[in-house]
Amino acid sequence: MALLNLVYRDQLFPRRASARAFEALLAKEGEKHACRATVGLLALAHDRACEAELAEAIEAELDAGKLPDLDRLRERFTPDRAAIPDVAVVLTPLSAYDELAAVRSPSAATLCVGGLT
Repeated sequence: MALLNLVYRDQLFPRRASARAFEALLAKEGEKHACRATVGLLALAHDRACEAELAEAIEAELDAGKLPDLDRLRERFTPDRAAIPDVAVVLTPLSAYDELAAVRSPSAATLCVGGLT
């Protein structure tokens, strides 16, 4: 419900579609639902990195006289499981770090300082 009286609410919305959605939800569904749904829409845009596409979908819904359906939009913007690659991570054995720690640097006497040995 903090969204309702937030002083910088308009700056919080990444696109006009988010503000329009909040206004429409507030007018038709009430304060609690409007706040919850709008925060869900903002989270969806952030989590799925689909801000522009989501704004277009919200605008289309609002222009058609419908309210944005958060569940349907979440489903629409869920990543395709087939498109997510499997990544195999091979861990380096800890003994390799022990070997690195055992390596010694050359002694200071054999280093060249300022061009003089």
